[in-house]
Amino acid sequence: MDKKEEEFQKKLLSMFKTESKEHLNAITEGLIELEKSPPENRMGLIETIFREVHSLKGAARTVNLKDIESLCQSMENVFASLKRKEIATSPPLLNELHHAADHAGKLISVEEEPDISEKVKIKEIIQNLESAVKGEVPRIVSPPPAAEEKQAAPETNNLQTPPLAEEKPRKVETMPPSAETVRISKAKLDSLLLQVEEMLSVKLAAGQRALELQGIDVSFAAWKKEWAKARPEARKLVMTEDPHGCVSPKLVEFLDMNEAFIKSLENRLILLTKNAEYENRQYGGMVDSLLDDMKKVLMLPFSSLSGIFLKLVRDLSYEQGKETELVIRGEEIEIDRRILEEMKDPLIHLLRNCIDHGIEKPDERQKKHKKSRGTLKLNLGAKEGGKIEIMLSDDGAGIDASKIKSAAVKRGVISQEEAGKMGEQDAFSLIFVSGVSTSPIITEVSGRGLGLAIVREKVEKLNGVVSFETQVDRGTAFRIVIPLTLSTFRGLLVQVNESLFVLPATNVERALRINKEEIRTVENRETISLNGQVISLVRLADVLELPEKTKSFPEIVEIVVLGSVEKRIAFMVDDVLQEQEVLVKSLGRQLLRIRNVAGATVLGNGRIAPILNVHDLMKSAVKVTGSPVKAPPEKEANARRNSLLVVEDSITSRTLLKNILETAGYDVLTAVDGVDAFTALKTREFDLVVSDVDMPRLNGFDLTVKIRADKKLSQMPVVLVTALESREYKERGIEVGANAYIVKSSFDQSNLLEVIQRLI
Repeated sequence: MDKKEEEFQKKLLSMFKTESKEHLNAITEGLIELEKSPPENRMGLIETIFREVHSLKGAARTVNLKDIESLCQSMENVFASLKRKEIATSPPLLNELHHAADHAGKLISVEEEPDISEKVKIKEIIQNLESAVKGEVPRIVSPPPAAEEKQAAPETNNLQTPPLAEEKPRKVETMPPSAETVRISKAKLDSLLLQVEEMLSVKLAAGQRALELQGIDVSFAAWKKEWAKARPEARKLVMTEDPHGCVSPKLVEFLDMNEAFIKSLENRLILLTKNAEYENRQYGGMVDSLLDDMKKVLMLPFSSLSGIFLKLVRDLSYEQGKETELVIRGEEIEIDRRILEEMKDPLIHLLRNCIDHGIEKPDERQKKHKKSRGTLKLNLGAKEGGKIEIMLSDDGAGIDASKIKSAAVKRGVISQEEAGKMGEQDAFSLIFVSGVSTSPIITEVSGRGLGLAIVREKVEKLNGVVSFETQVDRGTAFRIVIPLTLSTFRGLLVQVNESLFVLPATNVERALRINKEEIRTVENRETISLNGQVISLVRLADVLELPEKTKSFPEIVEIVVLGSVEKRIAFMVDDVLQEQEVLVKSLGRQLLRIRNVAGATVLGNGRIAPILNVHDLMKSAVKVTGSPVKAPPEKEANARRNSLLVVEDSITSRTLLKNILETAGYDVLTAVDGVDAFTALKTREFDLVVSDVDMPRLNGFDLTVKIRADKKLSQMPVVLVTALESREYKERGIEVGANAYIVKSSFDQSNLLEVIQRLI
């Protein structure tokens, strides 16, 4: 194959990947709707999915991807039989169709040829689908892997899925006709947007020039006023004879010429000012229009993520033996693609959190007089100021404040004494602290206490806010407010000493001036009263560690009140200049994360002003005001090495685990089964046990039971590392009291080391 042909094939494959993802999204959404739709509404959906599968098959044939083509052919046969009503939809059949779509997606996403195990799975799926066409009950190899997790469940012929809901099917959107669209790479669009955004600097510079000329015009008018007063006196002085009795004609001529010159200068200044104001309006309108149009090009409807979320909820609910329905409202709202990409992971974390911690199992819900099927609602709504509100709520168990405090004490985030004094709202705020989790066991889905911490970090990075409300046995609602676009926003320009800073306007509650007499000292902290509420006052210069000219207050104090979730703090500045549109500039990799600074912007006069990170400012302000901040407990410098017991009957796995843990700095002793391990535990001291489950004489579950029953060993952390990955085995791990359950199929040594570090 020559170079041109090779390049063509690469382009063709790239186009196929883009097209195939659209087909797969439509197929997945259609299958989910098929599960929920009543029988009379299913034929339309079957026809739609049939066409998408057929299109995907044709595209795969074009680029010679035989495995995908074979999967699609088998799916096509199933839908053809469904259309002819030769077979009927059933939970096992729909599960296998989901499984086929998932593996097709996996084949599309990888560059290399699938390995033998993957080819075996594909062959089994095709056989199952062929059996279904013949009217046989397909033997399900494994349930569809959960979105993002790809988790498997035990073999069974009686798979349970959420019951079919009686509701109107959601329309499966397909791509508009090719004549109405063109394909262009994201890299080119991003580059084009950056160039358009740079035009904002031209607009700001034009506005600055107009302001400067207006300032000169004002100064000139003031000079003219003074000259009008002094002119008669000057002419009188000139016309007065000198001691020799002569008049200075040159001086008279100069005054006349000077007056004409100034008049000419005034006319030119007026003309320049008018032209600058006109150009400012012209440039401003053109740049605003161009930037607005360019942003619209990069805007995507939230529905582009709906399929991912619907699939995630379905698969995760299936894996955990729960029945959950996700209802999305407002998905037609368009958001900057970059913001959608940033928000995808936080929303996945929240959905998993709602299912794992919130939604109860059907029998438990029925005991609480709830419907067996739980409901997640994802509502989107536009807000003023170019922002969007995302509300995710569930009707599950809610959040128990006492469990959060217990988890925080266990992790060393707060002391037992602090927990006793802490109110319910303060306790709820701990769920966003890294490491705090109420899950009874660490698994690949939850238990590490990172999900909500990541959510807050991502949202705050976008200059957004996240909050939540909860009621025990009624449910929990998370509220996220973020901007619709990413790179430009409204900012408040303030001055501290000789430096200029920008505060995001979305976090500015008020800017005001007060008399210094209004500042009060409460518990050695400076405060002000605003609408009857006492608010801490700090100097922005102190927070940013800038040199202060004087510690005394001026007669009139300039203040900016910033708000972030439940906090409000007043910051004293030297001057509040103006609110303006701001273009965010990255600080580069070397300055990727500077405390209190989110980025920078170039002002119209060419000066660079840092954009402040409000959430960092709030944290720094707490330290400045002297509020107690609990530091994490430090380990002694010469503390002994932690001792671990590894229990594994396979010599290969045992050697691998021992090597990984010793390399990480742990002392490791090994045992070949549960009996050997329990003997070692009675004769030596260990800090943690890492155990396999399926072992002779005494398995990992029974070993954990014996450890929990022993008074001296009952608090010993136990991590189960096993190939048994079904839901029943994980639940058994929780029942016996294991602290973590790690599946070997998704084993990662950094994951194991992170879990161990959290437990000891």
